[in-house]
Amino acid sequence: MRTTTGTDRAVTTAGTVTDIFQPRNVLLIGMLALGLAAAGDWTGLPWGLLAAACAGLIPAGYIEWERKRGRWGDRHVVDRTKRAPIFFVILGSIGTGSVIMLLGNAPTGILITMLALWAMTVLLLAVNTVWKISVDSAVASSVVTLLAVVHHPWWLLGYAMTTAVCWSRVALNYHTPAQTIAGATLGAATATAFLLT
Repeated sequence: MRTTTGTDRAVTTAGTVTDIFQPRNVLLIGMLALGLAAAGDWTGLPWGLLAAACAGLIPAGYIEWERKRGRWGDRHVVDRTKRAPIFFVILGSIGTGSVIMLLGNAPTGILITMLALWAMTVLLLAVNTVWKISVDSAVASSVVTLLAVVHHPWWLLGYAMTTAVCWSRVALNYHTPAQTIAGATLGAATATAFLLT
């Protein structure tokens, strides 16, 4: 009978953390909260949902579709050279959502948030051409930063979640510590640059 080791438990925990806090889920909760904050009332929820769909749900759906077709083994797409199509889908989806928001007079805060995510994706794509930066860490960090600036500084406590995401990616051997730190730094920097200018 095989005994469960500390390493086994750590890997199981890391898998749970990375699944719960994957970009799709973080963006869904984060964009709904940002929509509320940007509008100041419930009317921001539809805009937040649109942002979540364009930034997280549609790209996640594309990844799942390609996975079922056998292009990738799972959502993590560990081969850096195969990631470019995902980034282009994200850019197109966020860009389309931003145009809809602009035409629909969405609250400025949620539109700026979308532009920050679009710029972050451009930078992730650029870095990914030469180095496997962590997208999960970038998204977790950017959403926390966006919430802290648009909503309330107390959201900075969400960096506990970002730290957990970084740890899980390393524990699962999807990334090195440097790749997760770089992703988290890029996410925070892009969000801050857009929201404070």
